[in-house]
Amino acid sequence: MENEPIKTTNANGQAAEQENAQEEEENFAALYEASLKENELKEGEIVKGEVIQVIGDNVVVDIGYKSEGAIHLHEFGRDSEGKPNIKVGDQVDVLLERCEDEEGMIVLSKEKADKLKVWDEISDACEKNELVEGTIVARVKGGLSVDIGVKAFLPGSQVDLRPVRNLDKLIGQKFKFKIIKFNKRRGNIVLSRRVLLEKEREALKSETLKKLKPGAVLPGIVKNITEYGAFVDLGGIDGLLHITDMSWGRVNHPNEIFSVGDEINVMVLKFDPDTERVSLGLKQINEDPWTHADEKYQVGVKVAGKIVSLTDYGAFVELEEGIEGLIHISEMSWTKRVKHPSKMVAVGDDVEAIVLDIDAANKRISLGMKQVDPNPWTVIEERYPVGSVIRGRLRNITDFGVFIGIEEGIDGLVHISDISWTQRIKHPSQLYKKGDEVEAVVLHIDPDNERFSLGIKQLSEDPWNRIPDKYPPGTKVKGTVIKVTEFGAFVEIEKGIEGLIHISELSQERVEDPHQIVKEKDVIEVMVLDVDPEERRIALSVKSLQLSKDDDYQQYLQRQGDGSVSLGEALALKGMNMSELAESELAESKAQQQEESMESTEPEEAESTESEETDSAESSETEDSSEEK
Repeated sequence: MENEPIKTTNANGQAAEQENAQEEEENFAALYEASLKENELKEGEIVKGEVIQVIGDNVVVDIGYKSEGAIHLHEFGRDSEGKPNIKVGDQVDVLLERCEDEEGMIVLSKEKADKLKVWDEISDACEKNELVEGTIVARVKGGLSVDIGVKAFLPGSQVDLRPVRNLDKLIGQKFKFKIIKFNKRRGNIVLSRRVLLEKEREALKSETLKKLKPGAVLPGIVKNITEYGAFVDLGGIDGLLHITDMSWGRVNHPNEIFSVGDEINVMVLKFDPDTERVSLGLKQINEDPWTHADEKYQVGVKVAGKIVSLTDYGAFVELEEGIEGLIHISEMSWTKRVKHPSKMVAVGDDVEAIVLDIDAANKRISLGMKQVDPNPWTVIEERYPVGSVIRGRLRNITDFGVFIGIEEGIDGLVHISDISWTQRIKHPSQLYKKGDEVEAVVLHIDPDNERFSLGIKQLSEDPWNRIPDKYPPGTKVKGTVIKVTEFGAFVEIEKGIEGLIHISELSQERVEDPHQIVKEKDVIEVMVLDVDPEERRIALSVKSLQLSKDDDYQQYLQRQGDGSVSLGEALALKGMNMSELAESELAESKAQQQEESMESTEPEEAESTESEETDSAESSETEDSSEEK
């Protein structure tokens, strides 16, 4: 019984302890809750936290809340060695997205915190009218996309002072921009680079205008290139450097000399303060090379240069920068007929030439390429004297003759009239073809006009030299009628030799139409009345053959002697007019040639230049030949 009060006291003590512990716990909870209320965190805010652990791909961050948050490792990035840019103990700014997820953990984000911070910085820069720096990352519709921490839009009209044709070339470049439009709620940022350039340009322009005067040499930067020139930024004001003022030499396009961005020195040629137009020159900085050209390039001097241009009439050779000379097509070869300069040279070829003439005032130099070598025509007469026999192959056949190769580039012409003494030739192709090897006699050489005349018929004796002796007047001979005309018939008495039986000599009776008496291919016997070797004519008669049996006629022949009477006199005694006969024969001959020309096949086409050069020279000879025939 005495111990019972003691037991009661112990029980009360234990109960009191429990109450105290519970009270302390409640107080701690109250204090904790109070601390949370003091540091109350709101979703969507950026808070500071400490990295307390890195587990695998997750970074555990304590922001002083009742639970920690995990952030994926990739949000912190990596260094150049590929290691994470984070370690335990680092202080980081993170975005509190949610205070508690399904697992009771808070949701944090490093990337979103960074973006929000950038937006705040951009907003601050916009309010303070400050510049931002960014990198052009892509081309988009209407302009470019720029990374300034967040994506912003740079309109094409705000890229530069002048329209930029190729926006792609700016991708990857870093510039400073001015924010001209900002809307955080919509996430819309519009930038401008042009406004910055305009301010810079105005500042430079005032300084540059003080220096602009004709003759001043100023530094500049090539801003734009066109077909006709280049625009150069002199510092706040642009000047045009025309293509003709870039070099004393030939410039086909400005991009052969310049590229956009090149720094060059130029001379001010003209300046209009009212329009602020500036004309610039580059070549004027150096002396005109034509100033002393007549001293350097005297007539007869051998020079070397490069072919820079070809035309139909020749080739232009650059002797030095700013000085070009012309090699005319006629001065390219002694022997070849050059149809176009491209057959001899090409652009870029290095050539040698002789100065033929120079006109420094008009900036012209005439050059000759063939003059570098001796003219083969100067020694051709010594090598092939008139009367000598040459052998060569036919290089070309024309309607007026054949060309025989003498030497490389030198051909000789055998005119159609010099092919045969007696044979009637419609076209040389009747007898020859290209490649045939023939012999010919040198008739004439004209080195000045570069003409070489040859003859094939001259290899043998002219048969008309023996005809008078072989066929004296009174000779009886058989022949074949080869043609019947209105005024008589032509009879071939031997190959290539023919005579005329006038209509009055076909019969003792009056003949109205020779076709009633003889026909072509008839073989008849005739008497020779007269032979004219100079005119290459033989007068024949059937009537005289019939009358030869008459004694009176025999006496008449004896009175004529040995044939010394002329053909005209003999015909006149018989009532014939020699001139009328010749005219009739000539008219018939020309009609025959026209008929043969229409019947003959198209002759092989000659080289155009050979035909043009030779036709005029040989036309008179061809006409004479036709009259002779």
